[in-house]
Amino acid sequence: MLTKKNSKKSYRRQLWIDIRKDWDLYLALIPGIAFLLLFKYTPMYGIIIAFKDFNIFDGMAASPWVGWKHFDKLISSASFLQVFQNTLIISIYKIVFLFPLPIVVAILLNELKNMAFKKSVQTVVYLPHFLSWVIVSGLFIDLLSTNGGIVNKIIVAMGGEPIRFFLDSHIFRSVLISTAGWKETGWNTIIYLAALASIDPGLYEAAKIDGANKWKQIIHITLPGLVPIILLMFILRLGYVLEAGTEQILVMYNPSVYNVADVIGTFVYRIGLGEQDYSFSTAVGVFESVVAFILILTGNGLARKFFGRGIW
Repeated sequence: MLTKKNSKKSYRRQLWIDIRKDWDLYLALIPGIAFLLLFKYTPMYGIIIAFKDFNIFDGMAASPWVGWKHFDKLISSASFLQVFQNTLIISIYKIVFLFPLPIVVAILLNELKNMAFKKSVQTVVYLPHFLSWVIVSGLFIDLLSTNGGIVNKIIVAMGGEPIRFFLDSHIFRSVLISTAGWKETGWNTIIYLAALASIDPGLYEAAKIDGANKWKQIIHITLPGLVPIILLMFILRLGYVLEAGTEQILVMYNPSVYNVADVIGTFVYRIGLGEQDYSFSTAVGVFESVVAFILILTGNGLARKFFGRGIW
């Protein structure tokens, strides 16, 4: 017991010494900590709405407790099960088709020797990230429209029939994946380019001396060098499996494709604001957060087990 007390006192003494020594650095932490407390931790009090029949006029404190009522409704809701399925399908598509893209683009850009051309390509692929989804949606609606869209004009000119990209439930998910890839691939490439810059150039020189071609250099040097950052990004991506691009879908979808495009985020938006069922929509949000937390823990555990490294 005395040992624990002494260790606590020693820790507090050392902490105070560190604060006095680097007071300016600790002072710089205050805005960040205040931001986290105000916008990340304080709103967590609103989670109790999921366990109440919330009435906007009574407020959170006066609204009656109902326990797991809204979670039971969520699990037994046929519409939520469809939404949950859509969310998983779209997220899995994005992971399978879009997660490898920045890695491939980063490797290709890293192989370019003409710096002027390399920077030009980097700028072109980065730019779409800075466009809002509203602008991107309007751009692709014009391009893919059946009434004057350039893509359908080309299809008709080649003897085909116009395709209703935004109204056909069999095609709409492909539109979501394609537009998300166009917008975000370049921005995500930055992380992998930074990781590539940290690989020792001497490894490539040694590989050249041993007769390794570019393909073998990529397989045996580049990809192993990227494994830590790939694992990190993949584990973090697992936390967003149930997010599936809410903002993108909100500005692109319509009632014709609700059956394939309505995801948890859009479902919460429509139920919470449209039908003013705040308790149920909060329960859905809590469910999403818990699943994301479990996925991150699972992904990190598997990464540590099979690759010997993880986020923590």
